[in-house]
Amino acid sequence: MEKIIIAAVSKNRVIGRDGKIPWHIKEELKHFKNTTTGFPVLMGRKTWESISKPLENRINIILTTNPGFSFSHPNVVICNSIFEALAWCEENNYSRVYIIGGERVFEETLKIADRMIISELKFDVEGDRFFPPINLNEWELVSFSDKNEFVINEYLRRK
Repeated sequence: MEKIIIAAVSKNRVIGRDGKIPWHIKEELKHFKNTTTGFPVLMGRKTWESISKPLENRINIILTTNPGFSFSHPNVVICNSIFEALAWCEENNYSRVYIIGGERVFEETLKIADRMIISELKFDVEGDRFFPPINLNEWELVSFSDKNEFVINEYLRRK
């Protein structure tokens, strides 16, 4: 099963501010939706709370260590670890899972991801949550697509 990080990141690596995405780019949101629809999306509890509802046509896997956390919805799965979430995806025969954040989840999955799809914004943003630095010795840029306000860079883990 392919583990894919997908994120929008400002030039200065910001991914969030005060629990929200500090920009609104319709073209980037459409790219995210088109890419992830039909596959599970894996996120931390804080990212889930910032979204506040299940993303349509996707299984929403929420990572939390809070034993009292619950959310009843047919498209929501709650897991206590990344490995539990990945095992759930494999048991349910998904060919890929998209890892959508936040900061801590990206840090933890950067070492096990197979691919990254990063929308690199063409501007800096103030924020309090950041995408971890990408070690280009471990990743190979295999494609890019230049958009008006961002560039979609796709990376594969070097073997």
